[in-house]
Amino acid sequence: MILSKDNLNKITAENVVVPNAKIFDLPEKVLQFGTGVLLRGLPDYFIDKANREGVFNGRIAVVKSTGSNTAEFDQQDSLYTLCVRGIESGQLVSENIISSSISRVIAAEKDWQAILDLAQSEDLQIVVSNTTEVGIQYVEESIDNNPPTSFPAKLLAVLYKRFQFFNGDNNKGLVIVATELIPDNGTKLGEIVLKLAHYHQLEAKFIAWLAQANTFCNSLVDRIVPGKPDAATFALLQKELGYQDALLSMTEPYRLWAIEGGKHVADVLSFAAVDEGVVIAEDIEIYRELKVRLLNGTHTLSSGIAFLLGIDTVKNAMTNELMVNYIETLMATEIGPAIPYEVDKNKRDAFANAVKDRFANPSIEHLWSSIAFQYTMKMKIRIVPLLLNYYKIFNQVPAHIALGFAAYLVFSRPQREDNGLYFGLDNGASYRLNDDSAPYLFEKYSQHPDNFVSEVLGDEQFWGINFNHLMGFIAEVEVLYQEIASHGINLALRKLNAAQFKEV
Repeated sequence: MILSKDNLNKITAENVVVPNAKIFDLPEKVLQFGTGVLLRGLPDYFIDKANREGVFNGRIAVVKSTGSNTAEFDQQDSLYTLCVRGIESGQLVSENIISSSISRVIAAEKDWQAILDLAQSEDLQIVVSNTTEVGIQYVEESIDNNPPTSFPAKLLAVLYKRFQFFNGDNNKGLVIVATELIPDNGTKLGEIVLKLAHYHQLEAKFIAWLAQANTFCNSLVDRIVPGKPDAATFALLQKELGYQDALLSMTEPYRLWAIEGGKHVADVLSFAAVDEGVVIAEDIEIYRELKVRLLNGTHTLSSGIAFLLGIDTVKNAMTNELMVNYIETLMATEIGPAIPYEVDKNKRDAFANAVKDRFANPSIEHLWSSIAFQYTMKMKIRIVPLLLNYYKIFNQVPAHIALGFAAYLVFSRPQREDNGLYFGLDNGASYRLNDDSAPYLFEKYSQHPDNFVSEVLGDEQFWGINFNHLMGFIAEVEVLYQEIASHGINLALRKLNAAQFKEV
């Protein structure tokens, strides 16, 4: 039995949340650009929950921007199951929800006119997007194309059609929430749309309407949504649920959608009232800092260490006493106090505890090798600002961050190059370095193998800062690097723990 609207009444499993038939009659209030699992597992999750509680009472029309095949959604009436698995406040969570938030999926290549028709709907209130970081780019193209190629051009076409149809009525503007993983995503999207409007020499009244009637919101999304599980888990879940669902997705319990906005945004996004995971605030920078530093920063600093220990996944690291101690102490004593933003300690500690629950999630296969993707860029963006602020506050070497840097350099030193690909070596095993800085690191290591640490960390142009101004940091990283290279990461971790607990 395939999951579909007609088969809902045949589902007998007691552990499945099944939607009420009345939900299918709700109007389309949201136009969503993107079909990915993150949108289905976070924004669409919140809207589905609100609809079930009779709060938002609106569904989502989804735009598929690449390709024209929507059969996977069509044959299931756009229904899909979210299997929530993990740990929340130390307790195991297991929940299956059939989401009915999506009304239909429209392929822009095949039916662009349907999207323009939706722009003329009285019910439409919201646009949500996740077109990846590359999606928010300025491309000079005609908005009369069928369809325009870029997302900002598509959005401008929708807004211009709406402006024309409603004769510039300021009450018909939309709340536009970008979820792409770039800072100030909504602001950047709004700037590009405005620039495109000027490029097309659209009338002054539209330019004014675009700015005054519509609200472009920055937002931050935070939820691990791996999507479809491995074949064995997928088969077990389908047997447990009693139906086939090609769109079934796994997700962790933790959820956060922080949206920048005031009362008008809160009124339109009324679904926020049903879940504390939706936060609407005038300033959401605190949520970005907590995520980027405590979650992403801890991931980044731990990835080289865990990999060199031979630990494959994050959840397995949380069964290793050395790694658990490193992660907990790193967050509590170095990252937390050095977040370059004023954060209440209780809020910081609560987020750190949630991070530990998320890391220990037994249902999420999060590979350390994947976290080490673009390792150098992540160190620059996530860790360097922390390091600078730590020195500003304490003016001493942060031992755990130093070890993270040393492990990064051991992991990232390319031992060989093969047709433009670079490879590291650990205990005789070769691994691919997926890092745009690998050619630079290969050159440094090839030319200065004995001075690799000082050559890399001493390059102010490469890092954008002068590590020599951070008293003792390069020297400490050098000592740790040599120790890891000569004796392995295990000994370095044990020494760090011994120093922390003043053990002999």
